[in-house]
Amino acid sequence: MQKEESSSSFSTGKSAQEGALPYVPDCYVIPSSHRPDMAPEAAYVPIIDFGRLNEGREQRSMVIKEIGNACSRLGFFQIVNHGICQSILDGALSTAFDFFKLPSEEKMKFMSGDVHRPVRYSTSLKDGIDEIQYWRVILKHYAHPLDHWIDFWPKNPPNYRENMGKYCTEQRKLALEVMSAITESLGLGPKYLVNKMDEGMQVMAVNCYPPCPQPDIALGLPPHSDYTCLTIVLQSSQGLEILDTEDGSWKMVPKMQSALQVHVGDQLEVLSNGRYKSVVHRAILNRGSTRISLASLHSLGMDEKMETAKELVDEKNPKGYKESSFRDFLNFLSKNDLAEGKSFIDTLKIKN
Repeated sequence: MQKEESSSSFSTGKSAQEGALPYVPDCYVIPSSHRPDMAPEAAYVPIIDFGRLNEGREQRSMVIKEIGNACSRLGFFQIVNHGICQSILDGALSTAFDFFKLPSEEKMKFMSGDVHRPVRYSTSLKDGIDEIQYWRVILKHYAHPLDHWIDFWPKNPPNYRENMGKYCTEQRKLALEVMSAITESLGLGPKYLVNKMDEGMQVMAVNCYPPCPQPDIALGLPPHSDYTCLTIVLQSSQGLEILDTEDGSWKMVPKMQSALQVHVGDQLEVLSNGRYKSVVHRAILNRGSTRISLASLHSLGMDEKMETAKELVDEKNPKGYKESSFRDFLNFLSKNDLAEGKSFIDTLKIKN
């Protein structure tokens, strides 16, 4: 079989990952220094029993401290006893698998390279434009207010709107509770961002990572941090790696039944004046099976600027970040290639 070399040949609908090519084309091959370890070390990730928040003042205080420590050390933690029933989690994953099994023409109804579109299907990061492409397919759609956006979502599979709608609703409730706990851990109180978050954005990124014939030379997603306040992730199997800032190594996030992963995002780093850092993460691949990752991204409103809390600024800790909005991030994304190592959070840092 003759190999195609041009990245422009692999636009959405014709990508190597959608076509299940038996080899990895050159435009997907990442530099050797950035290739994943096929036997990565497991990350030590704090596991937060979220149900303890409602078991009295002493238990709540302990959980708040655990969350603060996790945000400060890793910018990442897993939560159990989060209140979302297993049937809703399973239904969302099953529906996502079914969507990506649909005929290409059905999925292509939502194809767009415009990062500002509220519902879009795409591959890699910028289809046919990236110097390096990534072994991923994604359906991304806005999810709050749900009654405003759900009619724009796919009608197929027939249960997509029902199952994903239930999942998004529960995720949003949880995100507001997690965010309240995080602001409390910063000493700002649990209601510090309640109103702004209630009117904020929820974007659902339904990621599909098909089997890759050479997972040691390609990636599903390059290293990046999320623009959000926080992102809550449900994955069908292992494949998420986080950067350990202490030793600069990549660590695999263990898969725990029913657990959800919480990522600190750029907006929270700005709010906390750098006390909590957004976690840098990437997606690796495997030969044997398709992996689904459902990322629920929560931020302030489209044009609502996140700024550093005044309570966290003093002479010893001067303001370290400029304010920014979700739209600012989208504009950055449309003009920059994340695969080249460009980071939105770096553009917000103030050089003191």
